[in-house]
Amino acid sequence: MFNLKEIISSIADVGQKLFKKRKVKKNDLDSILILCDDLISNKGAAFGITVARDITDLYQTLDLEKKLAFFKKINEKYKPSHSKVSEAIDIYKKTQNEKNLFNLFIISEGKRREFFRRLNMSPNGISTIVSLREDLLKVLDENPDLQNLDNDLRELFKSWFNPGFLKLEKITWDTKAAVLEKIMKYERVHEIKNMDELKRRLGEDRRFFSYFHPALEDEPIIFVQVALTNGLGKSIQEIMKPHTGGEKKYDTATFYSISNCQEGLSRVTLGNFLIKRVVYEIQEELPNIKNFGTLSPIPGFADWFSYLDKGKIKTIIKDIPYENISFLKSSDLKIGDGRIISNKDTIIKLVAHYLINEKNHKGLPVNDVCRFHLGNGAIIDDININANISEVGMKRSFGVMVNYLYELKSIEKNHENYVNNKMITISDKLKKVVK
Repeated sequence: MFNLKEIISSIADVGQKLFKKRKVKKNDLDSILILCDDLISNKGAAFGITVARDITDLYQTLDLEKKLAFFKKINEKYKPSHSKVSEAIDIYKKTQNEKNLFNLFIISEGKRREFFRRLNMSPNGISTIVSLREDLLKVLDENPDLQNLDNDLRELFKSWFNPGFLKLEKITWDTKAAVLEKIMKYERVHEIKNMDELKRRLGEDRRFFSYFHPALEDEPIIFVQVALTNGLGKSIQEIMKPHTGGEKKYDTATFYSISNCQEGLSRVTLGNFLIKRVVYEIQEELPNIKNFGTLSPIPGFADWFSYLDKGKIKTIIKDIPYENISFLKSSDLKIGDGRIISNKDTIIKLVAHYLINEKNHKGLPVNDVCRFHLGNGAIIDDININANISEVGMKRSFGVMVNYLYELKSIEKNHENYVNNKMITISDKLKKVVK
């Protein structure tokens, strides 16, 4: 059987003999930049595999300081030329045809994306470029001038990691051990502490799906965990209980964890496609499952409340005494604190306000998990107290979690209302709370 990586490597070795090899040193910025110029040149197109392999190998030897300098050089050297863009616009205005329009597109794009396209010819190209973006994200906040470089990478990843190119696989206890180990490592929402806990999540009343990319062998891209339940799951403790056995007629699929495994692919939308695909898979396998929804965390809620001034809290809870809720700011708050359940309605009112009324600069919910599910066409169905009574759950949101409901007949309408009108749809039971 042919091995694609071995074939590419062999071609690179032949190209190395034909293409004059420069002397390069590890952690040497000048050497890697010379190779980058070779790669983007006409001769680089002919022997791109060889040069791309040298660049990806050398990039991994750079320290963080040299990587930052590399980003700045690449960003500046290969950016679009404003004067050439103006010339191309003038040519197109003079003769508006497909050829001139295409030429305008190529010139306005610059050379950054083409550089990364050629770099992807390396046998380890795509994995190195994903790691490269992960490095870029670490320095992006302090170097906003690199935002355009990040934008170019994100646009390329949207094509390279298009769901049409990804393979959906059902994860079971029989899946390769290497994949199962990575799943334990990459779980972002609810830690998998040991193999016994992983086995529970792969039980007969569970479904576990992951996307894989053909160029990243045994490397999960994003995965989702589903519990088969009667009605939406209301707590992680309940979902994580050992299976009691016996045949049960479940009517609901509760999505309780979605983890993006590659930091370098953050903000490259994959989760919404994964959820919709998994809904289809479950419908095909289990026609008795009629309801779909999530039990989702509320990262940031506890931090938001801790900085909230007394006046705003009183405005939100209206006629409820502030003293009933002030304990949430105290240092003696413990896991499963009885005061939480005693003030359940007030906390639900606070969470509802946070999800519905607190907005970012775009006028969308400040909570990113909420934005994700609403953007997918879900509605905010319920708010659950003591749904995650763990250290992590308390730190995120005082143990509170949210049910987002995916009503299949209304998903498209909800999505359009949210995207076009920033409309947030909530259940009738929560409307009473909001009032």
